[in-house]
Amino acid sequence: MAETFLYLTLGTNDVTRAARFYDAALAPLGFIRRSTEADEVGYGLPDDRRTRIWITRPFDGKPATTGNGTMPAFFAPTEEAVRAFHKAALQAGGTDEGAPGLRPYGPTFYAAYVRDPDGNKLSAVHGG
Repeated sequence: MAETFLYLTLGTNDVTRAARFYDAALAPLGFIRRSTEADEVGYGLPDDRRTRIWITRPFDGKPATTGNGTMPAFFAPTEEAVRAFHKAALQAGGTDEGAPGLRPYGPTFYAAYVRDPDGNKLSAVHGG
């Protein structure tokens, strides 16, 4: 894997709830939970030595909030993985922000959009 970023952090106000959501939503995209601490959980791909996604209580102790216009988009190896991500995210307490389907960003840009239980917007994309 080419290193394109070191890690991504998303805030949560409930680590246990977030872990249930991300365990389910990220599994169809190949991510595994690599770290479980009282204030954070971390995810990575099995063939990557780093934990690339951290879901954490804010370090400053203030409530986690969402960023307007902030949205990580995760690579999905197939359109089926996009559909599985969307379904798993909704079943794990997420909300729908856009059902799986082709988008106008390119002839093969197949994506789905959800919000996690804390309101962070996420996307899974195949093609592009």
